[in-house]
Amino acid sequence: MDRPNFADLGLSPETLKAVATLGFEQASPIQAAAIPVLMAGHDVVGQSMTGSGKTAAFAIPAIELVDVTSRATQILILCPTRELATQVADEVHKLTAFKRGIHSVPIYGGASYDRQLFELKKGVQIVIGTPGRLIDHLERRTLNLSQIKMVILDEADRMLDLGFRDDIRAILDTTPVERQTVFFSATVSPGIRDMISKYARDPKTVKIEQKALTVPTVEQTYYEVPPRGKFAALTRLIDYHGFKLGIIFCNTQRMVDELADHLVAQGISADRLHGGIAQNQRTKVMQKFKKAEFEFLVATDVAGRGIDVDDLELVVNYDIPYDAEDYVHRVGRTGRAGRRGLAVTFASGRDIYKLQFIERFTKTKIRRGEMPTVGEVEERRTDALLNKIRSVVEEGAFHWSQPLISRLLEEGISSTDIAGALLQMLTGGPAAPGTPAPEAPPAYEDRRGGDSRGGGDRDQRPKRPFKKFKKRD
Repeated sequence: MDRPNFADLGLSPETLKAVATLGFEQASPIQAAAIPVLMAGHDVVGQSMTGSGKTAAFAIPAIELVDVTSRATQILILCPTRELATQVADEVHKLTAFKRGIHSVPIYGGASYDRQLFELKKGVQIVIGTPGRLIDHLERRTLNLSQIKMVILDEADRMLDLGFRDDIRAILDTTPVERQTVFFSATVSPGIRDMISKYARDPKTVKIEQKALTVPTVEQTYYEVPPRGKFAALTRLIDYHGFKLGIIFCNTQRMVDELADHLVAQGISADRLHGGIAQNQRTKVMQKFKKAEFEFLVATDVAGRGIDVDDLELVVNYDIPYDAEDYVHRVGRTGRAGRRGLAVTFASGRDIYKLQFIERFTKTKIRRGEMPTVGEVEERRTDALLNKIRSVVEEGAFHWSQPLISRLLEEGISSTDIAGALLQMLTGGPAAPGTPAPEAPPAYEDRRGGDSRGGGDRDQRPKRPFKKFKKRD
């Protein structure tokens, strides 16, 4: 069945112009299914994956519902995190570009109260916010929801996971009973069903079937590693598997710089890519990486979206991404063109809950891995070295060295001692009998303290977005 054009959905000329400016012509499946139902005034329960166009699916009907002659708050969009609230607010702003008289504002924790109060006092028809900060404004009586026409709960399952159940109920109880209520959720848990039964009136279900999002040729594994042990774990895995081409994703620019520096200091060929690097330099780095001129690229999600290297062996989630969609994009960098790939994620503590959400979102199982021991790493190194020696012997491409070996033999040095000395030179092993082998690199610690989290091109995101908050976001 062909997807309809936006012009066929009964939208206003101003909204159609905004949609065209954004480069959209045909509605996505979730938009085609949800917009007509919402425009007809029904309550809706929508199930669709992130990245499917669901924001426009609920934002367009909400915008069309606004009475521009009134500055009262008429649309309320609830989001689980400030990052998502910012994204939704940005899309609403773009969709209202040609609608004179419509004002919107994002309301979330970590931002200035003064700016939010200023906007609310002016009067805004659309408020996009996180539950904790919205509760704050309701308690301060700086937000009036008595004239709300539509409430939208975006990623409702995540809000419940974050512990916002009571806040959501308090907010919904403040809005008019005759409002239009919209739930968008990746999953409909018993908690979501309870809310739907209490707050929605004869809701219509709009569901877009989700296919597996991750590449089937990618083996996905996670390791439980404390934050300060991640660097040692990373170098151990590199040594054990012998990886030669991979991407390591971090959540911040600072972490990218720190990790790249530490890898280079350990003798591992690496470079970096993030939004703080000039575009011409980023282009040069990518050209070198595609030519395999260095082994590991350390990158942020913002810089990593355009990476396309067919021979990539490994993707490492050094930091778990804040969004499940970012996980999909990261993992999709490997396993290309039918080749096998490995995606490794480091997790500890509450990170396990993030992984569970990612598994639900991607409909895939992320296997728990056991970190190889130091002995296993050494055994793997030894096997690789022996195989290399056998290969050279079989090829017989060492005749040029025969005269040198003959001279050493004539001097009374045994063939065993010659081979041992050459291996010593080749591997950089202990200089004398009994000298211990070099230890594994120390666990990585952030030079600025803490657990290696910091600022960067994603530094406006909450540090622990999956944390169960009580009152504040």
